[in-house]
Order: sequence, then structure tokens, then C-alpha cells
Amino acid sequence: MPGLIRGVARTAVVAGTATAVSNRVSRRQGERWAQQEAQQAPPQQQYVEQAPAAPAPAAADPIAQLKELGELHQSGVLTDEEFAAQKAKILGS
Repeated sequence: MPGLIRGVARTAVVAGTATAVSNRVSRRQGERWAQQEAQQAPPQQQYVEQAPAAPAPAAADPIAQLKELGELHQSGVLTDEEFAAQKAKILGS
């Protein structure tokens, strides 16, 4: 039974990471398209009221993130370079 739980937990971690990566790729692509449209669009009205910025999401526990990252690295989902980059991002280095 512990092997089953470990397998389910690993699957959840992998799925969560895949979702995060997919969202990041989508966000980057959307930003690129928005920049391209802004460059091609005619000048807009100078005084446009902007909506207030959304509050930042609550920061996740860095220890939990590092543990999850370590599990992904050990299981071979992340390369050494990806692991190092994500670890530095979590630690704010």
C-alpha cells in the first residue's frame, strides 16, 4: 500500500509541475503576441484608465517546493540544469 501512495503522490507532483510549465509557456506566448499586436496596432487614445493590478498570489512554502523539486530531479523528470534553475528561483538567488 505505501508503494501505491508513493506512486500516486509522484503522479500528482508530475502533473502539478506539467501544469505549471504549461501555464508559464502559455503566459510567455501571450505576452509575445500582445507585444506584436501593440507594435502593429495604430496609436490608441493617450489617456486610458487602467484597472488596478491584481494582488500577488500567496507565496508557497519554499521548503515544500524544494522537496517537490528534489523528487522531480531524482525521478528524472528534471535535468540538472532545470533543477538548478528552479532551485535558484525558489531561493531567490
